[in-house]
Amino acid sequence: MADNLEDQVRGWWRTDIIDMAPGEIRYHGYPIEELIGRLSFTDMIWLMLRGQLPAAGQGRLLDAALMAAVDHGPQAPSIAIARMAMTCGVSLNNAMASAVNVLGDVHGGAGEQAMQLYSDIAQRHGEGTPLAEATAIELDRFIELHGKFIPGFGHRFHPVDPRAGRLLALVDEAAARGEVSGQFAAIGRSIEQVLAERKGKRIPMNIDGATAVIYAELGFAAPLARGLFCLSRSVGILAHAWEQAGQGGRNKGPIPRQLIWQYSGAPERHLHDE
Repeated sequence: MADNLEDQVRGWWRTDIIDMAPGEIRYHGYPIEELIGRLSFTDMIWLMLRGQLPAAGQGRLLDAALMAAVDHGPQAPSIAIARMAMTCGVSLNNAMASAVNVLGDVHGGAGEQAMQLYSDIAQRHGEGTPLAEATAIELDRFIELHGKFIPGFGHRFHPVDPRAGRLLALVDEAAARGEVSGQFAAIGRSIEQVLAERKGKRIPMNIDGATAVIYAELGFAAPLARGLFCLSRSVGILAHAWEQAGQGGRNKGPIPRQLIWQYSGAPERHLHDE
């Protein structure tokens, strides 16, 4: 009975990620003391998510994608919320949690959506449809299902996102060394081309589209793009929350108090009028 109970307790949670005993910690079989000082944080992210150590080229690409999306200033909702939360008197972890919790489909989800679009195009192309045609078909299908905004392309602030070109160049270099296929970089550029032909102007790839290229080239599942973005943006969130803590300020809302919102409700009325 005791052995059966012990087996039940040990089987309450089951994981391939971590094994522990008194004085021993192993991640996917690797003793922690062998990893400390030898693995970068990015390499550890790969190990935790994939169960194996990355090749050098894979680690460099993942590191570049994570670094590039760290911050986009207080005009980004996640950063603004982190700073605003600190002025409400909460702790750093509360501010970080508040900010991460708004990384949803509109702010933070475009990378995942772009990866799924890339995957659909890759599948159709792999079945024999020429790339430009596969791109056009899947773009039409995406627009029919989700609307006209194509995730990963265009930017409300940057005419050309300065991060995207550099990330794509790193993918091209890795592809030339045989570290990745380059397939998804080609798909991303094909989307740019089809959009330019349809709209009569270039709709450049943005940071979400470029990091989606990298995560797809590295073989990550699409939902992990959002999780990886949360890891990346958490660094910027922490930095801004800490800076705001040093600057002080109380109840600093999303707009200065001198600017009142636009009211669009009923005109002034009184109880005796009803």
